[in-house]
Amino acid sequence: MQGPQFGVFFDLSPEVVPPNVLLTFSVLPSFSGNVPAALKKIFPHSNITRLGDWNTVNGDPRWCCTYLLDPSDPLFVELGEAFIKQQIKEYGDVTDIYNWLTYMHNDGKNADQSDTFNENRPPTSDPTYISSLGAAVYKAMSKGDKDAIWLMQGWLFSSDSAFWKPPQMKKISEPLGGKQPPSDKMIVKALLHSVPYGKMIVLDLFADVKPIWKISSHFYGVPYVWCMLHNFGGNIEMYGILDAISSGPVDARLSKNSTMVGVGMCMEGIEHNPVVYELMSEMAFRGQKVQIEEWLKSYTSRRYGRSTHQIDAAWRVLYHTIYNCTDGIALASKENHSSFTRISRRLRLPERSSAHNDHNRDYIVEFPDFDPSTNMGSDISKRGHMKETSSLHDGIKRFSFRESTSTLPQPHLWYSNKEAIHALKLFLEAGDDLAGSLTYRYDLVDLTRQTLSKLANQAYLDAISAFREKDANALRLESEKFLELIKSIDALLASDDNFLLGTWLASANQLAENQQEIKQYEWNARTQVTMWFDNTETNQSKLHDYANKFWSGLLEAYYLPRAALYFKYLLRSLKENENFQVEMWRREWISFSNKWQAGNEIYPVKAEGDALAISKELFEKYLT
Repeated sequence: MQGPQFGVFFDLSPEVVPPNVLLTFSVLPSFSGNVPAALKKIFPHSNITRLGDWNTVNGDPRWCCTYLLDPSDPLFVELGEAFIKQQIKEYGDVTDIYNWLTYMHNDGKNADQSDTFNENRPPTSDPTYISSLGAAVYKAMSKGDKDAIWLMQGWLFSSDSAFWKPPQMKKISEPLGGKQPPSDKMIVKALLHSVPYGKMIVLDLFADVKPIWKISSHFYGVPYVWCMLHNFGGNIEMYGILDAISSGPVDARLSKNSTMVGVGMCMEGIEHNPVVYELMSEMAFRGQKVQIEEWLKSYTSRRYGRSTHQIDAAWRVLYHTIYNCTDGIALASKENHSSFTRISRRLRLPERSSAHNDHNRDYIVEFPDFDPSTNMGSDISKRGHMKETSSLHDGIKRFSFRESTSTLPQPHLWYSNKEAIHALKLFLEAGDDLAGSLTYRYDLVDLTRQTLSKLANQAYLDAISAFREKDANALRLESEKFLELIKSIDALLASDDNFLLGTWLASANQLAENQQEIKQYEWNARTQVTMWFDNTETNQSKLHDYANKFWSGLLEAYYLPRAALYFKYLLRSLKENENFQVEMWRREWISFSNKWQAGNEIYPVKAEGDALAISKELFEKYLT
């Protein structure tokens, strides 16, 4: 993030961190090749290139485009050796395992500024070149530590599978020039076999969704770790594939010629989906596949202190719906991704990798930034899927919903929300027996939030349809429903200590040692979960909402004003019969966001309200 690097975060000297504590460090970094610009002046003949842009608004060099020393340059090995030796001098000989990870991104103009290993592709598929790079990286490690082992993050095989393809089983015919092109198998082998056997371990990073071991003959004999990635950006959404977790590591270990040596978890964020992490943790000690329905009965009994038939039934539903994400969205092909990208560009929606489609993109937390007056044809969406009703007995407004489809790009929904609502009803019926369990209340709040956020998605779509049909009254009604759902979910989240913005901000401030650090750390904490930073006056950061959170305080203070402002501009354009002023909305919203990021308002760090009572009230209001 922005700002000075204060010592409290970065001083890992033996005086600050005793050597015995450092024994817990199982992996240390090796030299990545990233260097300061000044090194190019000191070594003018070295192969140092400026990297391309990666997800910045306008390629501002303050936020992108650093310098990289090519691994094929002799200076790389020299600096890499010095880097490892300096680490050993500082921390002692605490590990022989090192990771090498550098992000190098093609700016679309300079093909030689590509990433050799992660998130982009090398400038050539020549196996000799690929092998030389891998050998150079390992040589730098081994010269600093003769027993070095390279721990490779295998994300490249998922993120750029078009380049790092599985082996083609049929023989490639020799071309006219007489020289046979490298097969996909040769390219992958060139990298994996560039290091002596036993000196590389690959993390099959996305094995819970896209197990590379299956299509690479167990990484062509190289030891690997079966990993669950599961989460991007620390988003809060109930999601998982329990069947894959319960069987994947076992299948990999027992498969013929397996070189699997362990299991791991590589999530970008934690503190969500306890059932997923409980099961994955157990798989390190299990030799057989888990029968999920039986396991869930034991899990819920342990988790809540006891079980009930309603809870058993609810978790059976959740297992086959929310925790059974097998629709293949996260594995969208390049063709599907390109189609989505074309739609996104027409709508001016954020464009992001198809491999990240299990991000939580509910409209509350990742609000679309586009002009809905864009002509998408006549069959856009059909309104009337959520109608307002009033009780004759108490006069309280209620909303009834039914699921529908729309040609607008929608957040990922891989299950029937009606089934999830049924599971929530069963959870509520168990409330009298389990209300004293903190873990039951957490799961109840999370499931209520999940069902309501999906309903809010439909409310948003209905509002956009009303705008396109130039129905101002309907737009006002649908937008009010969306905003009311934000307020309701915020009140729900406030009833559990685990869903509070205040806790996040307080934890950042507690690390500070003076007022300057308090200001900086709070800004960092606020910015990370919202705008990121490199916005202009009229363009949000391309990474805005990447780390979105369903937290009380964040919904009321940040997501609610954003949506309210957007709908205000939509209504104004209809009433004044003018085009939607999308740039004006962006300017006003970005200004608001930047002020909020720099704010110091205090948010609660303790829960308020009865979670069970609030969930029952919201179920009655929205879901019956």
